[in-house]
Amino acid sequence: MIIFKTRKNKIVSNTVLWISALLLLLLFNCATKDSKISKTQEYKLKWNDEFNTDGSPNKKNWDYEVGFVRNNEKQWYQKDNAYCKKGFLIIEAQKERRANPNFISYDHKDWRKNRDSIKVTSSCLITREKYSWKYGRFEMRAKIPVSKGMWPAFWTLGEQGNWPANGEIDIMEYYNGKILANAAWKSSTGQTEWKSKVALLSSFNNESWPNKFHIWRMDWDENSIKLYVDDQLMNEVAVKETINSENQVISPFRQPHYLLINLAVGGNEGGETVSESFPSKFIIDYIRVYQKS
Repeated sequence: MIIFKTRKNKIVSNTVLWISALLLLLLFNCATKDSKISKTQEYKLKWNDEFNTDGSPNKKNWDYEVGFVRNNEKQWYQKDNAYCKKGFLIIEAQKERRANPNFISYDHKDWRKNRDSIKVTSSCLITREKYSWKYGRFEMRAKIPVSKGMWPAFWTLGEQGNWPANGEIDIMEYYNGKILANAAWKSSTGQTEWKSKVALLSSFNNESWPNKFHIWRMDWDENSIKLYVDDQLMNEVAVKETINSENQVISPFRQPHYLLINLAVGGNEGGETVSESFPSKFIIDYIRVYQKS
């Protein structure tokens, strides 16, 4: 054991120093996620899911979409592909082969009913009819899959009205090498209006970027919607630009929105997949909603 003297001739063992350092390390590693939740004078935590209990996601927080849902996507959504493990929510896209229970005929006009089989499964979790919020800070820490054909997203939809009149906000969307931050609504001409900003994955100049966790955030109030990744502002939408007239029945971004988080596969934007893409995992550390006090 090495010993040395201080200026006051007090003998201190390096063993004591190592024990002190070890205790500090243990205290840091044992800190709960709650202790790391952002606290500011402006925002207070209103809702969160830390996914700390292994097994199925908390049924008080989440419901699930089921079946072929949108955008000609390949996956069949089901509850089984979402699970919590070691403090993370994992949404897993898998190859799976079984009959499509909604199949009618190959020439049916509805793409959901002209596929005779299910070839890929995944999950979409949704807080509709459980939780929704009007304004606030919405935050997710996650690692996204970027394999060919994968289309993960963290987004919101307005409670009132049909799409796009209800308003859509894509806090995080990825496909084909692109990170997107979008808002969509119904224009005065009845068409879908998009305000979208795109960053190429290659623009981050970091080959390990997809293998790391990142924080996606929305700050939303009655005046604007601001979308960030790792504190970088990706997109800003002025809410007044989304209102068609004083007589507009639904103001898409001045009403409560609910959350969706999903891993889509293929479809209109996801593109083609390859066998090497499966299984793919969308790994979420936490989702938190803050509102001003």
